[in-house]
Amino acid sequence: MLEGATKAAPKGLNFPTIEDVRAAAETIRGAVERTPTYRSRTLSKLAGCEIWLKFENLQFTSSFKERGAVNKLMSLTPEQRCRGVVAMSAGNHAQAVAYHGGRLGIPVTIVMPENAPFVKIKRTKEFGAHVELFGATLNEGYARAREYVDRDGMTLVHPYDDPKIVAATGTVALELLEDAPEIDTIVVPIGGGGLISGIAIAAKAIKPDIKIYGVQAALYPSMYDAMKGCDLPCAGQTIAEGIAVKAPGALTQAIIGALVEDVFLVREDEIESALASLLEIEKTVVEGAGATGFAAVMANPEVFRGRKVAIVLSGGNIDMRLLSNVILRELSREGRLLSVTVEIEDRPGWLARIATVVSDTGGNILEVSHNRMMTDMSAKGADLGLIVEARDAEHADEIRRALEAAGFVLREPQVSQAMTPMRRFYAAGPNMDGRR
Repeated sequence: MLEGATKAAPKGLNFPTIEDVRAAAETIRGAVERTPTYRSRTLSKLAGCEIWLKFENLQFTSSFKERGAVNKLMSLTPEQRCRGVVAMSAGNHAQAVAYHGGRLGIPVTIVMPENAPFVKIKRTKEFGAHVELFGATLNEGYARAREYVDRDGMTLVHPYDDPKIVAATGTVALELLEDAPEIDTIVVPIGGGGLISGIAIAAKAIKPDIKIYGVQAALYPSMYDAMKGCDLPCAGQTIAEGIAVKAPGALTQAIIGALVEDVFLVREDEIESALASLLEIEKTVVEGAGATGFAAVMANPEVFRGRKVAIVLSGGNIDMRLLSNVILRELSREGRLLSVTVEIEDRPGWLARIATVVSDTGGNILEVSHNRMMTDMSAKGADLGLIVEARDAEHADEIRRALEAAGFVLREPQVSQAMTPMRRFYAAGPNMDGRR
């Protein structure tokens, strides 16, 4: 357990119980998906532990947030429903409240950060909510949402620091342990802490010896700071914007302190690698926040080695442009995209010669660019930039050597040679065969 944790709820805070979680399960039944849990043979081999995945990215709005939204909205009185609700969210909570508010005939206003992903703003509006873009953080959004509460009498649907929200997220653990009772460890992304709080309450009640671990993006370590007494900064552009929360909830912080073993931090490149691995191996699209659990397992093998680990894929709302960038960056890290600059004479035939060498080695040229403005070389020369698709890092080296053997002078950027999950996947050979 985290140092200083206590099992009793601090004074003034009402911990939801397993009974609250089971009541929430009945409330949300039929309104949200009962998402599947699958064991992944391939990811298990890569990670050195047995891995199950809980596919919350398969909810209708592509995140676990629907569970809490339904449970909270169903608890409102007729008068509260008539006045409407307001929520602040970077996107997933917004979509969940907007969709289910519309389904239940409740007016919904959502305050979203000005830098929220376009896809999340668009879908929230499509579900019928009034969207206001305000500020850069959820803290600023919260202050704005409170203005709606005070002025218009709306009910605030908090994204995490609410017993109804927390209880409903615990239904994820009910389903997990029903589908895979052998699980002894659960790894959960943390933003404000609502998801891991509900899961910890339910899982510990059913299986007291189970271990619960949280994970945050290293750029936004708010709960990590709170639990460990650190003062790491919360700032920067993270691919895991869904968990980029600067201030953890009071209720969730108390629950995590009491029930969670530890909180890990993962770097941006680790999140990107995990996201790409889940896409290529499991054929499932997750957003940055949804990939942090697998990233944490891969980054901390000594903690999880030999254990039976469930990873919650919390959401799948990722902008297509961002996803394409992540894929290209990961292909480059793995050596499957070779980026080189070739010094050439600026006259006909040179590009054809280079293309022939690349073709003869089995490479595929994806992009070509000329740069004739290099002032430190002859006006009769040029730089030819190439992006070449290769089978793997070894094949990329073969293409590079073939170009050099043909007499071409190469310059290339330095690319990380770290053993990413996908490098391990390809190094392991054809026996890595997917989850079933």
